[in-house]
Amino acid sequence: MVPLPLQSGGGGPTLLPETIANLLGLSGTVGQIVGGLLGAFLIANILLLQTAVAGPWAKRKITAAFTDRISVNRVGPFGLLTIVVDAVRLLSKELVIPDQVDRPAYDLGPLLIPFSALLGFAVIPMGNGIHLADPETGLAFAFAASSIASLGLVMMGYGSNNKYSLLGGLRAIAANLAYEIPLVITGASVVIFTGSLQMSEIVAAQAEPLLTVAGVTIPQWFAFVNPFAFALFVLANLAEVGRNPFDIPEAPTEIVAGYQTEYSSVYFVLIYLGEFVHIFFGGAIAATLFLGGPAGPILPGFVWFLVKIWAFYFFTQWMRSAIPRLRVDQFLDVGWKGMLVLSFANLVLTAIIVGVIA
Repeated sequence: MVPLPLQSGGGGPTLLPETIANLLGLSGTVGQIVGGLLGAFLIANILLLQTAVAGPWAKRKITAAFTDRISVNRVGPFGLLTIVVDAVRLLSKELVIPDQVDRPAYDLGPLLIPFSALLGFAVIPMGNGIHLADPETGLAFAFAASSIASLGLVMMGYGSNNKYSLLGGLRAIAANLAYEIPLVITGASVVIFTGSLQMSEIVAAQAEPLLTVAGVTIPQWFAFVNPFAFALFVLANLAEVGRNPFDIPEAPTEIVAGYQTEYSSVYFVLIYLGEFVHIFFGGAIAATLFLGGPAGPILPGFVWFLVKIWAFYFFTQWMRSAIPRLRVDQFLDVGWKGMLVLSFANLVLTAIIVGVIA
């Protein structure tokens, strides 16, 4: 007897762990545990594959194209085997531990960076039933998971016993405080439109038609409904993932490499990995809140989801190649005096408009 598909809370679509449990013929607590572990393993490996392509290879190719240079092209077709070469090279380097470091903080800090972003993907709907969990507070969970990275930055900066690392950690926390608040407030404007923090509800609200032009129906994506909020969110997201003009926390011209100065070998790989997972996570939240999530014509939803997060990744690399970084005082002024004020103005305006429409 084949078990009936389990439904997520509220009678919504079947989640990935439930689908896996049904395929394996499992039910109850055992099915939930096995399905959850296998689903998380699958999603994590898909994301790690994306970052493996984005970090050692795509980043170099995109930067070379913008700066009119030749990028990696010697190892494998189009230089793709550079990914394997770089992985072996970095992991085989000696792990140098400086004297008098705070070992618990020094060791755990690099682990928290990729962990926080991977944890946040648990509530991101990726289309075609590829959705690990759909709690009613999904958006709040995603922002909270992303914030765990701040703890890792503090631990790395403090635990390294290095003044440059400490300064880089302090700058990173200052950046997160200055731009995470506008990011959350701008996300709250979407919640006002949808009336829900649940990710599936936010995506479903954007499936409604906005208008029809020349026989083409434009969906109610919040990037179309409120492009100002979308622009604010993308700019604040740039600061969160540390891309120009907001990459001062690890600016090599001023503080060597910031909070990651004293890290090498596998620890450096974890930090580097976490940086790119966070870029994709930022793109995933932006796509979910403003671009209809995995919605799109013809192609499967998961393909559209990948297209959208890679488009955000391309945008971050474009900014990295084209825009100079701000000074630290300018950086904080933009966050506290500009983005924060504009995000509150957008929130109030959105509340007024929704109130009038209601």
